[in-house]
Amino acid sequence: MQPDFFLDQAKVLEVGKKIKVCEDKLDTIKTLDNLFDECSTFVELYDETHDSSLEPDIENSLHALEQAVDKAKIQTLLSGKYDGCDAIVTLHAGAGGTEAQDWTEMLLRMYRMYAEKSGFKIRIVDILNGDDAGIKSVTFEVSGTNAYGFLKAEKGVHRLVRISPFDANARRHTSFASVEVMPKLDHKPNIEIRPEDLKIDTYRSSGAGGQHVNKTESAVRITHIPTGIVTACQVERSQVQNKEMAMQMLYSKLVEREESQEMERLAAIRGEIKKIEWGSQIRSYVFCPYTLVKDHRTGYEDSNIQSVMDGNIQEFINEYLKKI
Repeated sequence: MQPDFFLDQAKVLEVGKKIKVCEDKLDTIKTLDNLFDECSTFVELYDETHDSSLEPDIENSLHALEQAVDKAKIQTLLSGKYDGCDAIVTLHAGAGGTEAQDWTEMLLRMYRMYAEKSGFKIRIVDILNGDDAGIKSVTFEVSGTNAYGFLKAEKGVHRLVRISPFDANARRHTSFASVEVMPKLDHKPNIEIRPEDLKIDTYRSSGAGGQHVNKTESAVRITHIPTGIVTACQVERSQVQNKEMAMQMLYSKLVEREESQEMERLAAIRGEIKKIEWGSQIRSYVFCPYTLVKDHRTGYEDSNIQSVMDGNIQEFINEYLKKI
């Protein structure tokens, strides 16, 4: 019999994440303290010497302190039950064939770049490529502190307006893609899933994964019959591992569904007239006849659309967190 101090891997990971959260909070406090001391030093020197050459240093240090305080304020908004979790994100192309599938691939690139800038890691779990170009659907994990807390702001329908590169007549097209975000759970939640409520299909993997790809039916798709929720995984080495990952995603989707229903209940109590479900259109990306990205929930806009598509979406996320 193993001693009590031998913790299983899940417990070790959970403790490691809690330690990382505490370390990040301490780093934030130290940063604010150092910036405040720097500002105070410059101000005291100016009071003593009245040296005008110190004014740019004072302005720069105040600006840095202001940015750090704003960042710390956003961190305090991430107090939800699952905000500290990693995230599982699924993108689906809307109607429109190749145009919508290309838009979905553009969004995947945007989130890859956002993750890179934010210090998050991304791992593709399941992908269905388009017939001619783009992606029909893709599911990926985003790992890092508060990944779900930030990315939950992206849940909804994203609308693209542009001159289509696939239209020989260079006409303007509107395309849609949906973004679904759920927390990746470190432990099994208190949710009952009955075996008879599951439909489990296996199929051949279509992506990278080793010598068994396209030779054995290692990929797994699970349908939860009562809710219609579907999860799939094809990147693990065996059918058993893919099934475990698909089940983990199913639990996460059911938890996210409960959280959304709770948000709707609270919104009804507060008398808010707004849609919270994942299917509502949240943001428009207009490339033509002008360039503008606008979030319809907060009113926040950015005319530098290329910057946004390069992953600079943190301000959109921050504005959403301030509103909820």
